[in-house]
Amino acid sequence: MACQVIRITGASQNNLKDLDLDIPLHHITVVTGVSGSGKSSLAFDTLYAEGQRRYVETFSPYARQFMDRMDRPRVRRIEGIPPAIAIDRKAPVRTSRSTVGTMTEITDYVKLLYARLALLHCEKCGEPVSKDAPEAVWSRIRNTPAGTPLILTFPVRVEKAEARRTILSLLQAGFHRIYSEGRVESLEEGEPAQTSGVLHVVADRLPFDQSQRSRLIESVERAYRYGNGVVDAWIPPRRHLRFSNRLTCDRCGIDYAPPGPNLFSFNSPVGACETCRGFGRIIDVDLDLVIPDQGLSLEQGAIKPFGGREAGRMEYEDLRAFCRAEGIPMDVPFRKLKKAHRDAVINGTPSYYGVRGFFRWLETKTKTYKMHVRVYLSRYRGYRPCPDCGGSRFRKEALLYRLGGLDLGQVYAMNVEGALDFFSSLRMPEKDEAAVLVLGEVRNRLRYLYEVGLGYLTLDRQSRTLSGGEVQRVALAGALGSSLVHTLYVLDEPSIGLHPRDSHRLVRILEGLRELGNTVVVVEHDPEIIRKGDFLLDLGPGAGENGGRVIYFGPTAKVKGSLTGQYLTGKRSIAVPRLRRKPKRGQWLTVERASQHNLKGIRVRIPLGLFVCLTGVSGAGKSTLAEEILYRAVKRAKGDPKGTPGRHGGIRGLDLVSDALLVDQRPIGRTPRANALTYTKAMDAVRKLLAATPAARRRRLGPGHFSFNVPGGRCETCKGEGHEKIEMQFLSDVFVSCPDCGGARFKAKVLEVTYRDKNIHEILAMTVNEAMAFFKDQKRIASALRPLADVGLGYLRLGQPVSTLSGGEAQRLKLSRYLGEGGTRRLFIFDEPTTGLHFEDIRVLLSCLDRLVASGNTVLVIEHNMEVVKTADWVIDLGPEGGEAGGEVVAQG
Repeated sequence: MACQVIRITGASQNNLKDLDLDIPLHHITVVTGVSGSGKSSLAFDTLYAEGQRRYVETFSPYARQFMDRMDRPRVRRIEGIPPAIAIDRKAPVRTSRSTVGTMTEITDYVKLLYARLALLHCEKCGEPVSKDAPEAVWSRIRNTPAGTPLILTFPVRVEKAEARRTILSLLQAGFHRIYSEGRVESLEEGEPAQTSGVLHVVADRLPFDQSQRSRLIESVERAYRYGNGVVDAWIPPRRHLRFSNRLTCDRCGIDYAPPGPNLFSFNSPVGACETCRGFGRIIDVDLDLVIPDQGLSLEQGAIKPFGGREAGRMEYEDLRAFCRAEGIPMDVPFRKLKKAHRDAVINGTPSYYGVRGFFRWLETKTKTYKMHVRVYLSRYRGYRPCPDCGGSRFRKEALLYRLGGLDLGQVYAMNVEGALDFFSSLRMPEKDEAAVLVLGEVRNRLRYLYEVGLGYLTLDRQSRTLSGGEVQRVALAGALGSSLVHTLYVLDEPSIGLHPRDSHRLVRILEGLRELGNTVVVVEHDPEIIRKGDFLLDLGPGAGENGGRVIYFGPTAKVKGSLTGQYLTGKRSIAVPRLRRKPKRGQWLTVERASQHNLKGIRVRIPLGLFVCLTGVSGAGKSTLAEEILYRAVKRAKGDPKGTPGRHGGIRGLDLVSDALLVDQRPIGRTPRANALTYTKAMDAVRKLLAATPAARRRRLGPGHFSFNVPGGRCETCKGEGHEKIEMQFLSDVFVSCPDCGGARFKAKVLEVTYRDKNIHEILAMTVNEAMAFFKDQKRIASALRPLADVGLGYLRLGQPVSTLSGGEAQRLKLSRYLGEGGTRRLFIFDEPTTGLHFEDIRVLLSCLDRLVASGNTVLVIEHNMEVVKTADWVIDLGPEGGEAGGEVVAQG
């Protein structure tokens, strides 16, 4: 039995209550429960941490210093755990160099294929350029009629001053003849001093015969060696063939260097575009930021950095003098000026610097006047595709090579589905086993990406632009490509961002991992994936201090009584609303001709004051429409730009919205110093309250003394962290309570100050619900904490670092801030707010979203969860498929 399970004894990581569990090996175990119940604490902080730690400790101390160290989990004993791989969404990719292709190692294999098999095309004439191996020379001349005279020569350039020495060296090497004007002549009889230019030295001559193959190949190899890689075959009277084992274009005479694998990598200086250094884009002046409103005239300040007539800036006076001299009207809207006039203002002329010249001059001042000039420049600059490589990231030499008729830029611009078709149809030389093996790896990884529902992603798509679920599924495809066996896979909600239609694909992947002999532990809330698991581990019953217990653990098919079981069996459900809000006349936000990425110039109408759901399969264009176009356009219109909006023809109804707020899946923060009290800004009121007590005034303690972030009242031994980290060299770091403050974070004199018998440390140890009762007469504190209770976070300790919150808790903490702020006519855009949420948490979330709408706001939710979709007032469905086959409005109403 011990060999068939992972035996966990006494797991007490975070809020786990001393759990004893036997996780079956070679099965799929789904861990579920309400947000904050301890799922990640068990799956990642205990199981994965221990599996990874033990694996890393098998390496030498020298090797271990280069690896990430995992802290030893709080568990008495774990037996039978295999090496572990975690695939989660907590470490978003930040580098612009990471793409879908690099994450799955597809680019590593493709560059080997191109280095081995790609055909070079001349940059001038576009014709193929290839090396002629001796075997290729034989193939070209093998059909010559038997008995035909054949002369093989190689060229040697002879300078007049060095003629005698060159000819002497040829004679010593055994070459005694040259071929000139259709005749074979002897070198020994010639007059060496008068011989100059290019000599065609005879390497071999014979009547052609098929039986002479070995002799001809040896002669060609010898001629290549002495002729600097060039051989001529003369078949009298007129036939002349030239061969080369170098990459040289016969028509243009251009020599090309032989390619190495790094030429086909944009992460190598050898292959990266020199202009953009392999990033595919450059920073340049963004004319949309410089001229935000083309309806204004130059006189009214159409060019924002120059100002208008009232500003009196020197740049405006220069512009006005230039326009007067050139006859450019200053009182006409900028968009109505002649194209030549607009170009002159923007690009300048020999007599006037123009907008671009102004910014070029500013860039020269960044060394002298560093910070404020850079800040000013950042307001008007943005990214645009590199003009040299067109965004492909590669230098032109790399793009001259084609495989199957496509260069690397064209291959990486394909989506996964298209690339899979391309590489599946690619044929390799039968005898080239290495190429066949490499091509197989590319096909496998593309197939896995397609099977996890990511067929719409392009291979050059930046990893940091992917959603949390997409990143996780790309990583899952990469892990599958490695074909590991007898491994523990720990997954964190891989269904995020996956349309219910595609859930069966993910289930097949998980079952495939299990069939390879692996053990799969998946934290999940999707009912279809939960039902397909072999075992269900339901934690709860509540969250935080009220969680961390096993409510049910056993075969999934037998679950009944637990909270999750009640939702799975239908005993509990989220009710469909009896009444739905109707759109009001004239209260619409209309996006015209949205065409960013795969959007097909669509027109989308969003009713204001309603709960609106934006749905569609993965890659249909939901995030592009909501975030890149709608959110950025509203923020720019309200004077708070958040990047350049995606391509669209304008938005009507912007005056009906006061602001746009985006609530996405990005983590709140990584610092352990931020907590619920600081996030809600209630900490200031608490500090002032303590500073106003008689005990604080006697000790001359101000509000700053009750902060653990600044010197003064905090314990200086631990810098207000409450613990000290002891580095154990090659072992996990050990954290011990501070010996001076005992973990209280503050100096003794600060802890002596109390408000209603509670000092600052004891206040931070309270839960939100306890603090609301304790501060019920302090309106500012109670009102700041009320939204936390409303979103179901009443169990949180006030001092708990936000970096330790689960994904679902972090989402609801963000939402609580907006509930507490109040305000109307705002557009809230939520990107999959059900991430990390149990059915019960979703019920609480929906009531909070309903409150926002009832307050006069508009809520637009990008969502796949049908429990949310069914409660919406209005649905906009994009599709019908992902990628190029998406971007249309399928239905709305």
